[in-house]
Amino acid sequence: MSLMRLMRQKENKSDIFPDTFLSMWCRLSFTFSYSKRLIVYVYSCSAKKATKLFSGALTTIGHQIARDAGDNFVSVDYDIFSFNGNPSNAVGLSLIAELRRQIGSMQIPYLLNKIISFCAKSAAHDLGIQVHSLVTKMGFTSNPYICTALVDMYGKFGEMFSSQKPFDGMPKKKVVTWNSLISAYLHVRCPEIAVGLFIKMLKEGLEPTAFSVSAILVGCSQLEDEGIGAQVHSLSLKLGLCHNVVVETGLIDMYSKCCNVEDSKCVFDQMQEKNVITWTSMVTGYAQNEQPDEAMILFKEMLRLGLRSNKVAYNSLLSSFSSMKYLDCCKQIHCRVIREGFLSNVYMLVTLATVYSKCDCGLEDFQKAGNNIDYFTLTSMVGAIGVVSGLIEGKQMHAIISKTGYSSNVFVQNRLIFMYARCGAISDSKKVFSSMGEHDLISWNSLLSGCAHHGYGKEVVELFERMRRTGIKPDGITFLAVLSACSHAGFIDKGLEYFYLMNNDASLEAPRVEHYAAVVDLFGRAGYLKEAESFVNRMPMDPGTSVYKALLSACQVHGNREIAMRSAKRVLELWPNDPATYVLLSNVLKAAGCWDDAVGIHTLMFDRGMRKKPGYSWV
Repeated sequence: MSLMRLMRQKENKSDIFPDTFLSMWCRLSFTFSYSKRLIVYVYSCSAKKATKLFSGALTTIGHQIARDAGDNFVSVDYDIFSFNGNPSNAVGLSLIAELRRQIGSMQIPYLLNKIISFCAKSAAHDLGIQVHSLVTKMGFTSNPYICTALVDMYGKFGEMFSSQKPFDGMPKKKVVTWNSLISAYLHVRCPEIAVGLFIKMLKEGLEPTAFSVSAILVGCSQLEDEGIGAQVHSLSLKLGLCHNVVVETGLIDMYSKCCNVEDSKCVFDQMQEKNVITWTSMVTGYAQNEQPDEAMILFKEMLRLGLRSNKVAYNSLLSSFSSMKYLDCCKQIHCRVIREGFLSNVYMLVTLATVYSKCDCGLEDFQKAGNNIDYFTLTSMVGAIGVVSGLIEGKQMHAIISKTGYSSNVFVQNRLIFMYARCGAISDSKKVFSSMGEHDLISWNSLLSGCAHHGYGKEVVELFERMRRTGIKPDGITFLAVLSACSHAGFIDKGLEYFYLMNNDASLEAPRVEHYAAVVDLFGRAGYLKEAESFVNRMPMDPGTSVYKALLSACQVHGNREIAMRSAKRVLELWPNDPATYVLLSNVLKAAGCWDDAVGIHTLMFDRGMRKKPGYSWV
């Protein structure tokens, strides 16, 4: 295709083919001669020849796999499909395309199982659904190993209907299949169903594994049902799992969550082997059951043995100090927190401030430890809590702010509006806003941005009109929040009205590239792709990548390949080293069913040495 030719012409011949291809080959290849040839192709930048050689060797690998019998088939090497944390790369897509071409080949079940397991591990939702469709088309829906992998994958995605379906379709289920479904229901916090499945598994005559028992103990902890937990404890003794460190740690946690710390300590004392998680569970158990003295004794013993505790144990310990008599303990743990380097953690900082406040110290001791408390410190802490959406910690900080006398400080109030809005507590954000004597531009922008971020389009429009009546002049941030809200709510006319207000009023800040991108998104979400493209072509400035990415995203949603190709051609001419553009274009091609073209785009991206930055989560 013309776009591919254009990109190939711009390709730098000095680019090195990604090492992930080579590492994958080293795990799959069984012949030295193939390996030598592949290495030559890899480091001579011939991705096409390397891919061809790799695909040709799949048949050889398949015969090797076919000779492996029994349960070894289900073994999954996640590293084969790790690709630096990016599931949708050139090699992964090439494998999918190769599977399509090799229906009936011996290695397909093995490869399908590996790819599904990788999708589960790395939350590659779209790729997982595509592989599932291949499983159905290729007739592997009765394969027990593939079905188990599908149960596990959809469970990790939190899609229980899709997880239950392959499970129900299996005529004979192994323990690992039951474990996958039980874990899936625990993942979405449905412990009643998980316990019911465990009982049903026992009635089927299957013997639980250590994983089965530890998983169902999590269910008992979620239910806070000590009766069922004690029965599981008895079952673990009968099965000879009483000395398994994972099971025993699960028992400690279960009894602690059920407010029976005595039995937790009995299990702890009888353990022949303890790890850091075991000690942390026991310390946390004491702390959560308001027994800080016992928690401190155990914590000191843990340190004496040279075991390093984690942030969970420190937070739990500090939270258990609820009166003046524990002030010395609080100071000791505070010193340990500083020594371990955990003081930069926002949750730890908030917990320390809260504990000192509980100890009726008015934060003086917190300040003596080198933590200056002023409005700047408070705004920084509240802002950090807002970034991580820690609503509980935010409310604790709000209480501390009230005690310190900074609750009427406009900077602190603005940060509280931001924090509550980012946490989705719009009503609390509005309360702080309403309590303010005067509002500045930041006050309005904080509330408008928070409402827009959580989809309150109508409220954003109403707030903006109210802001205009006060005489405060909106800036670029204000208009960006309003345009974003109109885009998500589908208020096309209102969004265009505000954009042209900004564009035509000389007293207002002139629209920037991000404002034009918001209008493109406004058109794109409503399905007006031709209007969006025309708007881009009429821009008085050079469109930035954000403008074209908004257009490409809309093309992906609405399946418009033609506009996507024209936009991608332009953006790749201007910004050939932006990996996000390649990924967006590839997604459009995949949505249109053009797998080979999608593989080509990803291969080109990797040949040029580019990587999409992996996402991350605070969870």
